[in-house]
Amino acid sequence: MTDWAIRVKDLRKQYPGRDGPVDAVNGIDLEVSPGECFGLLGPNGAGKTTTVEILEGLKPPTSGTVEVLGLRWETDEKAIRERIGVTLQETRFPDKQTVHELLRLFRSFYREGLEPEEAIARVSLESKSNTFVENLSGGQQQRLAVAIALIGDPELLFLDEPTTGLDPQSRRQLWDVIGALRARGRTTVLTTHYMDEAEKLCDRVAVIDQGKIIALGSPRELIARLGGEHIVEFALGGDSPSLEPSSFAGLATVLATRAEADGFALTVGAPHAAIPALLDYLDERHCPLARLTTRQASLEDVFVALTGRHLRDGESEETPGNGKGRKKRRGR
Repeated sequence: MTDWAIRVKDLRKQYPGRDGPVDAVNGIDLEVSPGECFGLLGPNGAGKTTTVEILEGLKPPTSGTVEVLGLRWETDEKAIRERIGVTLQETRFPDKQTVHELLRLFRSFYREGLEPEEAIARVSLESKSNTFVENLSGGQQQRLAVAIALIGDPELLFLDEPTTGLDPQSRRQLWDVIGALRARGRTTVLTTHYMDEAEKLCDRVAVIDQGKIIALGSPRELIARLGGEHIVEFALGGDSPSLEPSSFAGLATVLATRAEADGFALTVGAPHAAIPALLDYLDERHCPLARLTTRQASLEDVFVALTGRHLRDGESEETPGNGKGRKKRRGR
């Protein structure tokens, strides 16, 4: 076994642009350990998709070195493909093939791997083995895509936003699949737009913005770096005067403030001190509260603090902060 499932040094990818070259990936260094579930997070256009496509061998880098399972795409493409599995954002299958037929077909591409029945069982599709693809639900088709990625019994699995658009039950079922892989010591690289998913599944995550890694660590470590473990969220009544997020920056134990779609969020060190100070401040300015809640800080809050916006909607503003697309791919 190699020391690193993935090792990247000074990875760069440039595309021609109207006003000169565009740096989609701008000097990324990255190491992923064997058996790790590693998450890549970033807003649209951040460079995470390009990075993943280079790691998967779908695109060549402009410069830098990429090692996958101790091998390089330039010289060991066939050997790497025998040892990895890939699930794309969106995959199209023939409507008139059954689940078992598709898995038997993809199994024929590998010298070694799982039997179709075993791959089907790993994603809990036994009852759909003889069902045509066109009769599968969206969640079942996504699990089929994961089964196909598993059919070669890969040492390294790439899952590109595997649960986007799925209902909560289907998402949980795929979480179980990823958890089982982790328990078997297999390496997974996951991109996702769901912070709770990354927080639950990933041993470590890298946040990518403007082609660079701006944060790297376990979800717990990144949350701790916020400096506060609690978030106070609130909205004001319709007759309240206009206030900026920075208006609340001087309140007791408030570490950071940001605007939300319908209100504000404060990162605080001690809710029992921050909330009374907030209520007094609003009362002095005759600002009625429409709602107020408190919760534990999450990976979503880390992302907003680092990039200035939420991962999914990109519309929030952070104070302090340094606010700063991807087209869906078709299955091969």
